[in-house]
Amino acid sequence: MKTITLSLTFILLTSLLASAQLLPTFQFGVKGGVNLSSFTTDNTFSSDNKAGYLAGIWARVGGAGFHLQPELYYTSKMATVNNNGQTNTVTLNSFDVPVLVGIKVGTLGIGGRVATGPVASFIINKNQSASSALGNITSRNYKDQNYAWQFGAGVDVQKISVDLRYELGLSNLNSDGYNQKLNLFNLSLAYRLF
Repeated sequence: MKTITLSLTFILLTSLLASAQLLPTFQFGVKGGVNLSSFTTDNTFSSDNKAGYLAGIWARVGGAGFHLQPELYYTSKMATVNNNGQTNTVTLNSFDVPVLVGIKVGTLGIGGRVATGPVASFIINKNQSASSALGNITSRNYKDQNYAWQFGAGVDVQKISVDLRYELGLSNLNSDGYNQKLNLFNLSLAYRLF
């Protein structure tokens, strides 16, 4: 009798944990991290990786193991550009808005994720302040921006998440005719508020 009771308890718990991935969920939190960025170019420039940072908010909506994860964060991306013996450090500050689609596996607050999706970066520079960049995001005025595509994986342990992503630049950032795109890796730590 004891074996049957334990077996039924095990089957019941297993079915409850398996169905937990099927229920719709909403999560919201804050995140911060570091990035390593470099320019790719088809000209005589060469670029070295340089460290930057990111900080912002994220949300995750999903069910049945799939999720949609929009984010908004402020980021500083830096790269060292070498051209004919001259070295310059380029810094791009922007509000980044990735919208990722992913798959999550795991139970009891522990799991892994993979995700991919587009990123729009609203660059803050002499032509666009932080407040006007945020205004352009909400009004869909896409001035002074660039696009990229992110690929990544993450691990969740209760309310803490760690993500590693690669961002492939899609937009040409140089207005002088050179083809320069910004690529980067970012590593972030997130905390789920609810």
